[in-house]
Amino acid sequence: MSTSVTELVDQLVKQYDRPDAVAAELLCRRHPRDAVAFTVVEADLSSRDVTFGELDEASGRVAAGLAALGVGKGDRVATLMGKSVELVTALMGIWRLGAAHVPLFTAFAPAAIALRVTGNGTKVVIADPDQRPKLEPGPDMPVEREWRVVTTGVPAGGDVGFADLLATDAPAPDPVPVGGDGTLIELFTSGTTGTPKGVPVPLRGLAGMHAYQELGLYHTDDDVFWNAADPGWAYGLYYAVVGPLATGRRSLLLRAGFSPELTWNVLSRFGVTNFAAGPTVYRALRNSGLPVPGDLRLRRCSSAGEPLTPDVVTWAERALGVPVRDHYGQTETGMVVANAWHPDLVAAIKPGSMGRPLPGWRVEVLAADSDEVVPTGEQGRVAVDVPASPLMSFTGYRDAPERTAERFSPDRRWYYTGDVATKDADGYLTFGSRDDDVILMAGYRIGPFEVESVLVQHPAVAEAAVVGEPDELRGEVVVAHVVTRPGTETGDELAAELQQLVKTRLAAHAYPRRIHFVSELPKTPSGKIQRFLLRQRGGRPTA
Repeated sequence: MSTSVTELVDQLVKQYDRPDAVAAELLCRRHPRDAVAFTVVEADLSSRDVTFGELDEASGRVAAGLAALGVGKGDRVATLMGKSVELVTALMGIWRLGAAHVPLFTAFAPAAIALRVTGNGTKVVIADPDQRPKLEPGPDMPVEREWRVVTTGVPAGGDVGFADLLATDAPAPDPVPVGGDGTLIELFTSGTTGTPKGVPVPLRGLAGMHAYQELGLYHTDDDVFWNAADPGWAYGLYYAVVGPLATGRRSLLLRAGFSPELTWNVLSRFGVTNFAAGPTVYRALRNSGLPVPGDLRLRRCSSAGEPLTPDVVTWAERALGVPVRDHYGQTETGMVVANAWHPDLVAAIKPGSMGRPLPGWRVEVLAADSDEVVPTGEQGRVAVDVPASPLMSFTGYRDAPERTAERFSPDRRWYYTGDVATKDADGYLTFGSRDDDVILMAGYRIGPFEVESVLVQHPAVAEAAVVGEPDELRGEVVVAHVVTRPGTETGDELAAELQQLVKTRLAAHAYPRRIHFVSELPKTPSGKIQRFLLRQRGGRPTA
Protein backbone atom coordinates (compact mmCIF):
# COMPACT_ATOMS: atom_id res chain seq x y z
CA MET A 1 0.00 0.00 0.00
CA SER A 2 1.43 3.35 -0.99
CA THR A 3 2.36 6.05 1.51
CA SER A 4 -0.02 8.49 -0.19
CA VAL A 5 -3.00 6.20 0.36
CA THR A 6 -2.10 5.61 4.01
CA GLU A 7 -1.57 9.34 4.55
CA LEU A 8 -4.97 10.09 2.99
CA VAL A 9 -6.73 7.84 5.51
CA ASP A 10 -4.84 9.43 8.41
CA GLN A 11 -5.69 12.93 7.16
CA LEU A 12 -9.37 12.10 6.77
CA VAL A 13 -9.63 10.66 10.28
CA LYS A 14 -8.06 13.82 11.73
CA GLN A 15 -10.28 16.05 9.56
CA TYR A 16 -13.62 14.52 10.52
CA ASP A 17 -13.00 13.32 14.07
CA ARG A 18 -12.54 16.73 15.68
CA PRO A 19 -14.41 18.01 18.74
CA ASP A 20 -15.33 21.19 16.84
CA ALA A 21 -16.31 19.48 13.57
CA VAL A 22 -19.23 21.12 11.71
CA ALA A 23 -21.13 19.05 9.14
CA ALA A 24 -22.28 22.01 7.04
CA GLU A 25 -18.71 23.27 6.73
CA LEU A 26 -17.24 19.89 5.84
CA LEU A 27 -19.97 18.95 3.35
CA CYS A 28 -20.68 22.29 1.71
CA ARG A 29 -19.24 25.59 2.83
CA ARG A 30 -15.56 24.72 2.45
CA HIS A 31 -16.00 23.97 -1.26
CA PRO A 32 -15.89 26.63 -4.04
CA ARG A 33 -19.29 28.29 -4.19
CA ASP A 34 -19.47 28.11 -7.97
CA ALA A 35 -18.60 24.40 -8.13
CA VAL A 36 -21.50 22.11 -9.08
CA ALA A 37 -22.59 19.81 -6.25
CA PHE A 38 -25.38 17.95 -8.04
CA THR A 39 -26.86 17.66 -11.48
CA VAL A 40 -30.49 16.64 -11.01
CA VAL A 41 -31.78 14.82 -14.09
CA GLU A 42 -35.47 14.49 -14.94
CA ALA A 43 -37.13 11.58 -16.73
CA ASP A 44 -37.19 13.62 -19.96
CA LEU A 45 -33.40 14.11 -19.61
CA SER A 46 -33.69 17.79 -18.84
CA SER A 47 -31.43 18.72 -15.94
CA ARG A 48 -30.53 21.36 -13.39
CA ASP A 49 -27.15 22.06 -11.83
CA VAL A 50 -27.00 22.98 -8.15
CA THR A 51 -23.81 24.71 -6.99
CA PHE A 52 -22.41 24.55 -3.48
CA GLY A 53 -23.16 28.25 -3.11
CA GLU A 54 -26.81 27.73 -4.04
CA LEU A 55 -27.02 24.75 -1.72
CA ASP A 56 -25.54 26.75 1.14
CA GLU A 57 -27.89 29.70 0.65
CA ALA A 58 -31.08 27.63 0.25
CA SER A 59 -30.25 25.26 3.09
CA GLY A 60 -29.66 28.23 5.38
CA ARG A 61 -33.26 29.31 4.84
CA VAL A 62 -34.52 25.75 5.36
CA ALA A 63 -32.49 25.56 8.58
CA ALA A 64 -34.11 28.77 9.81
CA GLY A 65 -37.56 27.37 9.03
CA LEU A 66 -36.83 24.06 10.77
CA ALA A 67 -35.47 25.90 13.80
CA ALA A 68 -38.78 27.77 13.99
CA LEU A 69 -40.48 24.36 14.18
CA GLY A 70 -38.37 23.46 17.20
CA VAL A 71 -35.58 21.51 15.54
CA GLY A 72 -32.23 21.80 17.24
CA LYS A 73 -28.97 20.01 17.88
CA GLY A 74 -29.43 16.26 18.30
CA ASP A 75 -33.05 16.16 17.09
CA ARG A 76 -34.14 13.84 14.28
CA VAL A 77 -35.63 15.03 11.00
CA ALA A 78 -36.90 12.36 8.61
CA THR A 79 -37.20 12.62 4.83
CA LEU A 80 -39.77 10.65 2.84
CA MET A 81 -38.54 11.99 -0.49
CA GLY A 82 -37.21 10.99 -3.86
CA LYS A 83 -33.96 12.24 -5.39
CA SER A 84 -34.38 15.98 -5.90
CA VAL A 85 -33.01 19.45 -5.29
CA GLU A 86 -35.38 19.65 -2.32
CA LEU A 87 -33.90 16.50 -0.79
CA VAL A 88 -30.28 17.67 -0.81
CA THR A 89 -31.33 21.13 0.35
CA ALA A 90 -33.27 19.59 3.24
CA LEU A 91 -30.32 17.42 4.24
CA MET A 92 -27.95 20.34 4.40
CA GLY A 93 -30.50 22.35 6.38
CA ILE A 94 -30.84 19.49 8.87
CA TRP A 95 -27.10 19.17 9.31
CA ARG A 96 -26.62 22.93 9.59
CA LEU A 97 -28.68 22.79 12.80
CA GLY A 98 -26.66 19.88 14.20
CA ALA A 99 -29.71 17.64 13.81
CA ALA A 100 -29.68 14.05 12.50
CA HIS A 101 -31.22 12.84 9.26
CA VAL A 102 -33.53 9.79 9.27
CA PRO A 103 -33.92 8.49 5.68
CA LEU A 104 -37.22 6.82 4.77
CA PHE A 105 -37.37 4.68 1.64
CA THR A 106 -40.27 5.83 -0.53
CA ALA A 107 -41.53 2.25 -0.99
CA PHE A 108 -42.14 1.92 2.76
CA ALA A 109 -45.69 1.43 3.95
CA PRO A 110 -47.02 3.39 6.98
CA ALA A 111 -46.04 0.73 9.54
CA ALA A 112 -42.41 0.77 8.46
CA ILE A 113 -42.39 4.57 8.49
CA ALA A 114 -43.98 4.82 11.94
CA LEU A 115 -41.37 2.45 13.37
CA ARG A 116 -38.60 4.80 12.23
CA VAL A 117 -40.05 8.13 13.36
CA THR A 118 -41.83 7.33 16.62
CA GLY A 119 -40.11 7.45 19.98
CA ASN A 120 -36.66 8.43 18.71
CA GLY A 121 -36.80 12.21 18.96
CA THR A 122 -38.03 12.89 15.42
CA LYS A 123 -39.34 16.46 15.33
CA VAL A 124 -40.20 16.82 11.64
CA VAL A 125 -40.97 14.55 8.67
CA ILE A 126 -40.42 16.12 5.24
CA ALA A 127 -42.47 14.36 2.57
CA ASP A 128 -43.10 14.61 -1.15
CA PRO A 129 -46.77 15.02 -2.20
CA ASP A 130 -47.13 11.43 -3.42
CA GLN A 131 -45.80 10.16 -0.08
CA ARG A 132 -47.81 12.46 2.19
CA PRO A 133 -50.90 10.15 2.43
CA LYS A 134 -48.78 7.52 4.20
CA LEU A 135 -48.48 9.87 7.18
CA GLU A 136 -52.24 10.10 7.74
CA PRO A 137 -53.50 8.55 11.01
CA GLY A 138 -54.53 4.94 10.59
CA PRO A 139 -53.97 1.40 11.86
CA ASP A 140 -50.20 1.78 11.52
CA MET A 141 -49.75 5.51 12.02
CA PRO A 142 -50.45 7.22 15.35
CA VAL A 143 -53.25 9.76 15.61
CA GLU A 144 -51.26 11.89 18.05
CA ARG A 145 -48.02 12.64 16.23
CA GLU A 146 -44.80 13.55 17.96
CA TRP A 147 -43.61 15.33 14.82
CA ARG A 148 -44.65 18.05 12.40
CA VAL A 149 -45.08 17.43 8.68
CA VAL A 150 -43.39 19.53 6.02
CA THR A 151 -44.52 18.81 2.47
CA THR A 152 -42.87 19.73 -0.80
CA GLY A 153 -46.38 19.97 -2.23
CA VAL A 154 -49.33 22.18 -1.30
CA PRO A 155 -49.65 22.14 2.51
CA ALA A 156 -52.95 21.24 4.15
CA GLY A 157 -54.32 20.50 7.60
CA GLY A 158 -51.50 21.81 9.76
CA ASP A 159 -48.67 20.93 7.39
CA VAL A 160 -45.90 23.37 6.60
CA GLY A 161 -44.88 23.92 2.99
CA PHE A 162 -41.26 23.36 2.04
CA ALA A 163 -41.63 26.44 -0.15
CA ASP A 164 -42.56 28.40 2.99
CA LEU A 165 -39.29 27.31 4.62
CA LEU A 166 -37.39 28.53 1.58
CA ALA A 167 -39.28 31.83 1.65
CA THR A 168 -38.53 32.65 5.28
CA ASP A 169 -36.95 36.01 5.98
CA ALA A 170 -35.44 34.81 9.25
CA PRO A 171 -31.64 34.98 9.32
CA ALA A 172 -29.86 31.73 8.53
CA PRO A 173 -28.53 30.17 11.73
CA ASP A 174 -24.81 29.69 12.10
CA PRO A 175 -23.75 26.07 11.44
CA VAL A 176 -23.74 24.12 14.69
CA PRO A 177 -20.62 22.14 15.67
CA VAL A 178 -21.43 18.60 16.80
CA GLY A 179 -17.96 17.08 16.86
CA GLY A 180 -16.84 13.76 15.51
CA ASP A 181 -19.19 11.86 17.81
CA GLY A 182 -22.29 13.87 16.89
CA THR A 183 -24.95 11.89 15.03
CA LEU A 184 -25.21 12.85 11.36
CA ILE A 185 -27.58 10.12 10.11
CA GLU A 186 -29.75 7.46 11.69
CA LEU A 187 -30.61 4.56 9.40
CA PHE A 188 -32.39 1.36 10.32
CA THR A 189 -31.11 -2.08 9.50
CA SER A 190 -33.01 -5.37 9.53
CA GLY A 191 -32.11 -8.78 10.90
CA THR A 192 -33.95 -12.04 11.25
CA THR A 193 -35.26 -11.43 14.77
CA GLY A 194 -36.80 -8.39 16.40
CA THR A 195 -37.65 -5.06 14.87
CA PRO A 196 -35.20 -3.04 12.71
CA LYS A 197 -32.48 -1.33 14.73
CA GLY A 198 -31.38 2.28 14.47
CA VAL A 199 -27.79 2.77 13.30
CA PRO A 200 -26.46 6.17 14.43
CA VAL A 201 -23.82 7.35 11.97
CA PRO A 202 -21.48 9.83 13.67
CA LEU A 203 -19.93 12.72 11.83
CA ARG A 204 -16.52 11.00 12.04
CA GLY A 205 -18.06 8.28 9.84
CA LEU A 206 -17.59 10.78 6.98
CA ALA A 207 -13.93 9.79 6.95
CA GLY A 208 -14.84 6.31 5.74
CA MET A 209 -17.33 7.62 3.18
CA HIS A 210 -14.82 10.12 1.83
CA ALA A 211 -12.10 7.45 1.69
CA TYR A 212 -14.30 5.02 -0.26
CA GLN A 213 -15.32 7.76 -2.70
CA GLU A 214 -11.64 8.43 -3.39
CA LEU A 215 -10.12 4.96 -3.14
CA GLY A 216 -12.85 2.43 -3.90
CA LEU A 217 -14.78 4.36 -6.56
CA TYR A 218 -11.89 6.65 -7.51
CA HIS A 219 -14.27 9.56 -8.08
CA THR A 220 -12.01 12.25 -9.57
CA ASP A 221 -12.42 15.92 -10.48
CA ASP A 222 -12.88 15.15 -14.18
CA ASP A 223 -15.47 12.40 -13.66
CA VAL A 224 -19.14 12.51 -14.53
CA PHE A 225 -20.18 10.39 -11.56
CA TRP A 226 -23.51 8.61 -11.18
CA ASN A 227 -24.45 6.27 -8.35
CA ALA A 228 -27.90 4.95 -9.28
CA ALA A 229 -28.71 3.59 -5.80
CA ASP A 230 -31.66 5.03 -3.88
CA PRO A 231 -30.73 7.49 -1.08
CA GLY A 232 -33.36 5.88 1.16
CA TRP A 233 -30.73 3.17 1.71
CA ALA A 234 -27.13 3.26 2.85
CA TYR A 235 -25.27 2.83 -0.45
CA GLY A 236 -27.26 5.54 -2.19
CA LEU A 237 -27.23 7.98 0.73
CA TYR A 238 -23.59 7.44 1.65
CA TYR A 239 -22.13 7.37 -1.86
CA ALA A 240 -24.53 9.20 -4.17
CA VAL A 241 -25.06 12.12 -1.77
CA VAL A 242 -22.79 12.30 1.29
CA GLY A 243 -19.54 10.99 -0.20
CA PRO A 244 -19.63 13.38 -3.17
CA LEU A 245 -20.48 16.27 -0.84
CA ALA A 246 -17.48 15.40 1.32
CA THR A 247 -15.11 15.36 -1.65
CA GLY A 248 -16.67 18.44 -3.25
CA ARG A 249 -17.22 16.61 -6.54
CA ARG A 250 -20.34 16.55 -8.72
CA SER A 251 -22.86 13.72 -8.54
CA LEU A 252 -25.83 12.99 -10.81
CA LEU A 253 -29.24 12.38 -9.24
CA LEU A 254 -31.97 10.90 -11.44
CA ARG A 255 -35.51 11.93 -10.51
CA ALA A 256 -37.22 8.89 -11.98
CA GLY A 257 -37.74 5.20 -11.43
CA PHE A 258 -35.43 2.65 -12.96
CA SER A 259 -35.77 1.42 -16.52
CA PRO A 260 -33.04 0.00 -18.75
CA GLU A 261 -33.88 2.44 -21.56
CA LEU A 262 -33.67 5.49 -19.31
CA THR A 263 -30.43 4.24 -17.74
CA TRP A 264 -28.80 3.83 -21.16
CA ASN A 265 -30.03 7.31 -22.12
CA VAL A 266 -28.59 8.97 -19.01
CA LEU A 267 -25.25 7.18 -19.40
CA SER A 268 -25.10 8.38 -23.00
CA ARG A 269 -26.55 11.90 -22.79
CA PHE A 270 -24.51 13.00 -19.77
CA GLY A 271 -21.30 11.21 -20.73
CA VAL A 272 -21.09 9.28 -17.46
CA THR A 273 -17.53 8.13 -16.83
CA ASN A 274 -17.90 6.62 -13.34
CA PHE A 275 -21.00 4.50 -12.65
CA ALA A 276 -22.07 2.64 -9.52
CA ALA A 277 -25.18 0.47 -9.11
CA GLY A 278 -26.39 -2.83 -7.73
CA PRO A 279 -25.90 -6.06 -9.72
CA THR A 280 -29.63 -6.01 -10.54
CA VAL A 281 -29.16 -2.86 -12.62
CA TYR A 282 -26.37 -4.43 -14.66
CA ARG A 283 -28.39 -7.65 -15.13
CA ALA A 284 -31.43 -5.67 -16.25
CA LEU A 285 -29.32 -3.74 -18.79
CA ARG A 286 -27.88 -7.01 -20.07
CA ASN A 287 -31.28 -8.70 -20.31
CA SER A 288 -33.14 -5.74 -21.80
CA GLY A 289 -32.25 -6.56 -25.38
CA LEU A 290 -31.70 -2.86 -26.05
CA PRO A 291 -28.66 -1.82 -28.07
CA VAL A 292 -25.72 -0.46 -26.11
CA PRO A 293 -25.21 3.22 -27.01
CA GLY A 294 -22.16 3.67 -29.17
CA ASP A 295 -21.02 6.86 -27.44
CA LEU A 296 -20.52 5.60 -23.87
CA ARG A 297 -17.57 7.16 -22.04
CA LEU A 298 -17.45 4.77 -19.07
CA ARG A 299 -14.05 4.36 -17.43
CA ARG A 300 -15.09 2.78 -14.15
CA CYS A 301 -18.10 0.67 -13.09
CA SER A 302 -18.70 -0.52 -9.53
CA SER A 303 -21.29 -2.69 -7.81
CA ALA A 304 -22.44 -3.20 -4.23
CA GLY A 305 -25.43 -4.42 -2.25
CA GLU A 306 -25.28 -8.12 -3.08
CA PRO A 307 -22.72 -10.56 -4.46
CA LEU A 308 -21.71 -9.88 -8.06
CA THR A 309 -21.72 -12.98 -10.23
CA PRO A 310 -18.85 -13.47 -12.71
CA ASP A 311 -21.19 -13.48 -15.72
CA VAL A 312 -21.99 -9.80 -15.14
CA VAL A 313 -18.29 -8.93 -15.12
CA THR A 314 -17.76 -10.79 -18.39
CA TRP A 315 -20.76 -9.09 -20.02
CA ALA A 316 -19.65 -5.64 -18.87
CA GLU A 317 -16.16 -6.07 -20.27
CA ARG A 318 -17.66 -6.97 -23.63
CA ALA A 319 -20.61 -4.56 -23.75
CA LEU A 320 -19.38 -1.57 -21.71
CA GLY A 321 -15.69 -1.81 -22.39
CA VAL A 322 -14.83 -1.98 -18.68
CA PRO A 323 -15.39 -4.61 -16.00
CA VAL A 324 -17.74 -4.10 -13.06
CA ARG A 325 -15.79 -4.23 -9.82
CA ASP A 326 -17.54 -5.72 -6.79
CA HIS A 327 -17.49 -3.92 -3.43
CA TYR A 328 -18.73 -4.96 0.02
CA GLY A 329 -19.96 -3.12 3.08
CA GLN A 330 -22.83 -2.68 5.52
CA THR A 331 -25.09 0.06 6.86
CA GLU A 332 -23.12 -0.08 10.11
CA THR A 333 -19.67 0.20 8.58
CA GLY A 334 -19.95 1.66 5.13
CA MET A 335 -17.74 0.02 2.51
CA VAL A 336 -14.87 -2.06 3.89
CA VAL A 337 -13.83 -4.44 1.10
CA ALA A 338 -13.49 -3.69 -2.60
CA ASN A 339 -11.97 -4.46 -5.93
CA ALA A 340 -10.80 -0.87 -5.73
CA TRP A 341 -10.32 1.49 -8.68
CA HIS A 342 -7.62 3.79 -7.23
CA PRO A 343 -4.38 3.41 -9.24
CA ASP A 344 -2.41 2.49 -6.12
CA LEU A 345 -4.92 -0.25 -5.25
CA VAL A 346 -6.26 -1.54 -8.56
CA ALA A 347 -5.48 -5.21 -9.19
CA ALA A 348 -6.73 -8.12 -11.23
CA ILE A 349 -10.30 -9.24 -10.51
CA LYS A 350 -10.67 -12.76 -9.17
CA PRO A 351 -14.01 -14.19 -10.37
CA GLY A 352 -16.57 -14.22 -7.57
CA SER A 353 -14.41 -12.27 -5.12
CA MET A 354 -15.59 -9.04 -3.51
CA GLY A 355 -11.99 -7.83 -3.29
CA ARG A 356 -9.57 -6.94 -0.54
CA PRO A 357 -9.94 -4.80 2.60
CA LEU A 358 -9.74 -1.10 1.81
CA PRO A 359 -7.11 1.13 3.47
CA GLY A 360 -8.24 1.99 6.97
CA TRP A 361 -9.79 -1.44 7.50
CA ARG A 362 -8.56 -4.81 8.72
CA VAL A 363 -11.05 -7.55 7.86
CA GLU A 364 -10.47 -11.16 8.85
CA VAL A 365 -12.28 -14.50 8.69
CA LEU A 366 -12.83 -16.06 12.11
CA ALA A 367 -13.64 -19.59 13.17
CA ALA A 368 -17.28 -20.50 13.80
CA ASP A 369 -16.73 -21.18 17.48
CA SER A 370 -13.90 -18.82 18.45
CA ASP A 371 -12.37 -15.45 17.64
CA GLU A 372 -9.35 -17.09 16.02
CA VAL A 373 -8.44 -16.26 12.42
CA VAL A 374 -8.97 -19.37 10.27
CA PRO A 375 -6.33 -20.74 7.90
CA THR A 376 -6.17 -19.35 4.36
CA GLY A 377 -9.00 -20.63 2.18
CA GLU A 378 -11.12 -21.89 5.09
CA GLN A 379 -14.67 -20.58 5.41
CA GLY A 380 -15.59 -18.61 8.51
CA ARG A 381 -17.21 -15.50 9.95
CA VAL A 382 -16.31 -12.13 8.45
CA ALA A 383 -15.22 -9.71 11.17
CA VAL A 384 -13.68 -6.24 11.38
CA ASP A 385 -10.67 -5.81 13.65
CA VAL A 386 -11.87 -2.64 15.39
CA PRO A 387 -8.59 -1.36 16.95
CA ALA A 388 -6.79 -1.95 13.63
CA SER A 389 -9.50 -0.16 11.59
CA PRO A 390 -9.27 3.62 12.06
CA LEU A 391 -12.25 4.20 9.73
CA MET A 392 -14.59 2.10 11.92
CA SER A 393 -17.13 4.51 13.45
CA PHE A 394 -20.02 2.21 14.47
CA THR A 395 -20.23 1.63 18.22
CA GLY A 396 -23.74 0.23 18.64
CA TYR A 397 -27.43 0.39 17.81
CA ARG A 398 -29.71 3.02 19.29
CA ASP A 399 -31.38 1.81 22.51
CA ALA A 400 -30.55 -1.84 21.74
CA PRO A 401 -27.72 -2.97 24.06
CA GLU A 402 -28.46 -6.68 23.62
CA ARG A 403 -28.35 -6.48 19.82
CA THR A 404 -25.17 -4.39 20.06
CA ALA A 405 -23.56 -6.99 22.31
CA GLU A 406 -24.28 -9.67 19.70
CA ARG A 407 -22.35 -7.70 17.09
CA PHE A 408 -19.14 -7.27 19.10
CA SER A 409 -16.78 -9.66 20.83
CA PRO A 410 -16.77 -9.28 24.64
CA ASP A 411 -13.50 -7.36 24.50
CA ARG A 412 -14.86 -5.16 21.65
CA ARG A 413 -11.94 -6.10 19.44
CA TRP A 414 -14.09 -7.73 16.77
CA TYR A 415 -17.20 -6.49 15.00
CA TYR A 416 -19.10 -9.45 13.57
CA THR A 417 -20.64 -8.65 10.19
CA GLY A 418 -22.93 -11.69 10.27
CA ASP A 419 -21.56 -12.83 6.92
CA VAL A 420 -19.55 -15.90 6.00
CA ALA A 421 -16.64 -15.89 3.54
CA THR A 422 -13.22 -17.25 2.67
CA LYS A 423 -9.95 -15.33 2.33
CA ASP A 424 -7.17 -16.41 0.01
CA ALA A 425 -3.40 -15.95 0.25
CA ASP A 426 -3.59 -12.64 -1.62
CA GLY A 427 -6.16 -11.22 0.80
CA TYR A 428 -9.17 -11.54 -1.52
CA LEU A 429 -12.46 -12.29 0.23
CA THR A 430 -15.15 -14.41 -1.41
CA PHE A 431 -18.67 -14.15 -0.01
CA GLY A 432 -20.31 -17.39 1.14
CA SER A 433 -23.56 -16.66 2.93
CA ARG A 434 -25.19 -14.64 5.69
CA ASP A 435 -25.28 -15.83 9.23
CA ASP A 436 -28.37 -13.77 10.01
CA ASP A 437 -30.49 -14.82 7.00
CA VAL A 438 -31.02 -11.27 5.80
CA ILE A 439 -32.28 -11.36 2.22
CA LEU A 440 -30.42 -9.22 -0.31
CA MET A 441 -32.82 -8.50 -3.15
CA ALA A 442 -31.66 -6.07 -5.82
CA GLY A 443 -29.39 -4.44 -3.26
CA TYR A 444 -32.11 -4.06 -0.63
CA ARG A 445 -31.67 -5.74 2.74
CA ILE A 446 -34.93 -7.39 3.78
CA GLY A 447 -35.32 -8.86 7.25
CA PRO A 448 -37.40 -12.08 7.22
CA PHE A 449 -38.89 -11.21 10.60
CA GLU A 450 -40.47 -8.02 9.24
CA VAL A 451 -42.15 -9.88 6.38
CA GLU A 452 -43.23 -12.76 8.62
CA SER A 453 -44.71 -10.31 11.11
CA VAL A 454 -46.97 -8.92 8.40
CA LEU A 455 -47.98 -12.31 6.97
CA VAL A 456 -49.21 -13.62 10.31
CA GLN A 457 -51.53 -10.62 10.61
CA HIS A 458 -53.76 -12.29 8.00
CA PRO A 459 -56.56 -14.23 9.73
CA ALA A 460 -55.89 -17.31 7.61
CA VAL A 461 -52.20 -17.58 8.57
CA ALA A 462 -51.04 -19.63 11.53
CA GLU A 463 -47.30 -19.46 10.92
CA ALA A 464 -44.93 -18.10 8.30
CA ALA A 465 -41.24 -18.35 7.51
CA VAL A 466 -39.45 -16.29 4.91
CA VAL A 467 -36.20 -17.09 3.11
CA GLY A 468 -34.26 -15.81 0.15
CA GLU A 469 -33.89 -17.92 -2.95
CA PRO A 470 -31.54 -17.32 -5.89
CA ASP A 471 -32.86 -15.24 -8.77
CA GLU A 472 -31.00 -14.47 -11.99
CA LEU A 473 -32.10 -10.83 -12.17
CA ARG A 474 -32.39 -9.72 -8.54
CA GLY A 475 -29.77 -11.92 -6.92
CA GLU A 476 -32.34 -13.17 -4.43
CA VAL A 477 -36.10 -12.95 -4.08
CA VAL A 478 -38.31 -13.24 -1.02
CA VAL A 479 -40.06 -16.61 -0.75
CA ALA A 480 -42.61 -17.34 1.99
CA HIS A 481 -43.57 -20.70 3.48
CA VAL A 482 -46.99 -20.38 5.10
CA VAL A 483 -48.93 -22.67 7.43
CA THR A 484 -52.63 -21.80 7.28
CA ARG A 485 -55.31 -22.27 9.90
CA PRO A 486 -57.52 -25.37 9.70
CA GLY A 487 -60.24 -25.19 7.08
CA THR A 488 -58.51 -22.50 5.02
CA GLU A 489 -58.73 -22.79 1.26
CA THR A 490 -55.27 -22.19 -0.18
CA GLY A 491 -54.40 -21.17 -3.70
CA ASP A 492 -53.59 -18.24 -5.94
CA GLU A 493 -56.25 -15.98 -4.45
CA LEU A 494 -54.91 -16.28 -0.90
CA ALA A 495 -51.33 -15.94 -2.15
CA ALA A 496 -52.26 -12.69 -3.90
CA GLU A 497 -53.91 -11.40 -0.72
CA LEU A 498 -50.77 -12.11 1.30
CA GLN A 499 -48.54 -10.43 -1.26
CA GLN A 500 -50.72 -7.34 -1.23
CA LEU A 501 -50.75 -7.32 2.57
CA VAL A 502 -46.95 -7.12 2.66
CA LYS A 503 -46.94 -4.39 0.01
CA THR A 504 -49.46 -2.39 2.02
CA ARG A 505 -48.20 -2.96 5.55
CA LEU A 506 -44.42 -3.14 5.02
CA ALA A 507 -42.96 -2.07 1.66
CA ALA A 508 -43.73 -2.50 -2.01
CA HIS A 509 -40.39 -4.16 -2.76
CA ALA A 510 -40.48 -6.65 0.13
CA TYR A 511 -43.46 -8.81 -0.86
CA PRO A 512 -42.86 -12.56 -1.36
CA ARG A 513 -42.44 -13.33 -5.06
CA ARG A 514 -43.50 -16.92 -4.32
CA ILE A 515 -45.69 -18.33 -1.55
CA HIS A 516 -45.76 -22.01 -0.68
CA PHE A 517 -48.50 -23.35 1.57
CA VAL A 518 -47.07 -26.07 3.82
CA SER A 519 -48.39 -28.31 6.59
CA GLU A 520 -45.62 -27.42 9.04
CA LEU A 521 -42.32 -25.57 9.30
CA PRO A 522 -39.05 -27.32 10.18
CA LYS A 523 -37.98 -26.39 13.70
CA THR A 524 -35.33 -27.15 16.28
CA PRO A 525 -36.38 -28.84 19.54
CA SER A 526 -36.50 -25.40 21.12
CA GLY A 527 -38.96 -24.19 18.49
CA LYS A 528 -36.66 -22.09 16.28
CA ILE A 529 -37.43 -22.21 12.56
CA GLN A 530 -34.68 -23.91 10.55
CA ARG A 531 -34.60 -21.64 7.52
CA PHE A 532 -31.66 -23.47 6.02
CA LEU A 533 -33.91 -26.51 5.55
CA LEU A 534 -36.46 -24.37 3.74
CA ARG A 535 -33.73 -23.11 1.42
CA GLN A 536 -32.61 -26.68 0.80
CA ARG A 537 -36.14 -27.61 -0.23
CA GLY A 538 -35.86 -25.07 -3.02
CA GLY A 539 -39.45 -24.00 -2.51
CA ARG A 540 -40.94 -27.49 -2.75
CA PRO A 541 -44.10 -27.51 -0.62
CA THR A 542 -44.61 -30.25 1.91
CA ALA A 543 -48.37 -30.27 1.52
